[in-house]
Amino acid sequence: MKKFAALSFALVFMLSIITGCSTSTSAPAGEKKLVIGVDDKFAPMGFRDDQNNLVGFDIDYAKAAAEKMGYKAEFQPIDWSAKESELNSGRIDLIWNGYTITDERKEKVLFTKPYLKNSQVIMTMKNAPIGKLDDLAGKVVGLQSLSSAADALDANEIKGKIKNVTEFPDNVLALSDLKIGRVDAVVIDEVVAEYYMSKEKDTYKLLDESLAPEEYGVGVKKGNEDLLNKLQTALDELNKDGSAAKISEKWFGEDKVLK
Repeated sequence: MKKFAALSFALVFMLSIITGCSTSTSAPAGEKKLVIGVDDKFAPMGFRDDQNNLVGFDIDYAKAAAEKMGYKAEFQPIDWSAKESELNSGRIDLIWNGYTITDERKEKVLFTKPYLKNSQVIMTMKNAPIGKLDDLAGKVVGLQSLSSAADALDANEIKGKIKNVTEFPDNVLALSDLKIGRVDAVVIDEVVAEYYMSKEKDTYKLLDESLAPEEYGVGVKKGNEDLLNKLQTALDELNKDGSAAKISEKWFGEDKVLK
């Protein structure tokens, strides 16, 4: 009996050490965390700067909202193709990184009100002989897998005329293959395309025709209306006090946040 008690005490002691270690690198004791799933290669919404810091519009916006709610934002880079699984498993609290609101996704997650307009556009090299949507016939097109870019292309009749669609884990790899000629064009979020065009002038061009207009929202796990309501209240307050506009002007040069 004494041996069993001693063993039990030892196990409890070891578990307390392990538990203490697992939380030592997260928020301080008593501080509430909000774990946010992001694609850290999705500039200018969320990406790594030259010092490997996570930066971007959505990063600043999420930090400001979390602070309003009395939380500390903790960002978790995730496989974007598994974003809903990450949310529903409880590994993250929110999906927040250029997350397009669609009817299909509404069946899986709760959404805040839309906060930013976007559209899916076609990006090619500046000197490519592609000037309109029909010119994609017989071409190889790249896009991020399980993204709204794929949904937009699927919904357009040009999809049936394209030679092949190559899917990538992120837009950075898609644009790399565009540069070296492995794909002829990339379907991509307009806000992302404009960012790269501003950084690499005279490299890319956009077709005048876009595939689909869309809006970004924040995804919350189904059944967690309490968190959704608290977050929406914080976002509304950021709009009212001008904080959202300042963050938008920092990253886009203008106030693009939906009111």
